[in-house]
Amino acid sequence: MRINTNIAALTAQEANTNTNNNLRNSLEKLSSGLRINKASDDASGLAIADKLRTQASSINQAISNGNSAVSLIQIADKAMGEQSNILDIVKQKLIQAATATTSQEGRTAIAKDVNKLLTQLNEIASQTNYNGISLLQASANSKSASTDLTFQMGEKSGNTAELTAAVQANSTGLQGMSALKTTTGTSAATFDAATARTNMAQVDSALNQLNGWRSDFGSTQNQIESAVRNMMTQVTNIKAAESVIRDVDYAQESANFNKQNIISQAGTYALSQANQVQQNVLKLLQ
Repeated sequence: MRINTNIAALTAQEANTNTNNNLRNSLEKLSSGLRINKASDDASGLAIADKLRTQASSINQAISNGNSAVSLIQIADKAMGEQSNILDIVKQKLIQAATATTSQEGRTAIAKDVNKLLTQLNEIASQTNYNGISLLQASANSKSASTDLTFQMGEKSGNTAELTAAVQANSTGLQGMSALKTTTGTSAATFDAATARTNMAQVDSALNQLNGWRSDFGSTQNQIESAVRNMMTQVTNIKAAESVIRDVDYAQESANFNKQNIISQAGTYALSQANQVQQNVLKLLQ
């Protein structure tokens, strides 16, 4: 019997160390809720789960982009809706001016009303913006057409939605409005029933043009809302896939923890017994 090197104790100690490592890993998983806390837990699983997490966060940002784009479009649409109401009123007043029962003084008053309405139409075009981005003309100070807008709607560079309607919703851009304002702004003698009838056709053209822009905005909004709904479904499925890889199964891990805990206690007892056996040598020396 040899006591200089306690092989049984060393063996028990090694097994106990391994068990305690397993017990510590199990506790880490139970406390964090994650099956993979470090690369050594599952190297390939970690790489896949991280890629899925990045994909989900990217799509979430695209969803946010889409919601912002919808807000932008709604602001522009509501503004153009008010401009459409203004043109409706202008058309109504021109019809009133075109009839023989309206006096020349009445037509002069109508001309002033039309001028005020067209001024407000231009104010709406210059003031309508989203986060400083002019929507109905190039800028607050420029009456030229607005530029196309591109919305990033996915994690890839090509996942975009385009709003290609170059809008110029002011008296300069709307067909016939500039001429109409010039006519109604001249002396009362020139604003007669015939002129009012001519301006009615110009207002109709402006309404058709405005409604065309609103249609483009509405179609783009439908496209973006559909993309957002699809991306929300994608995020849910991606999160579910990541959870399968990364998250811990508490029922399974709890059972494993209890097993490791029992083995650890048994290992401690075995180590104490291995050390106790060596004391039997003293009996040989009595």
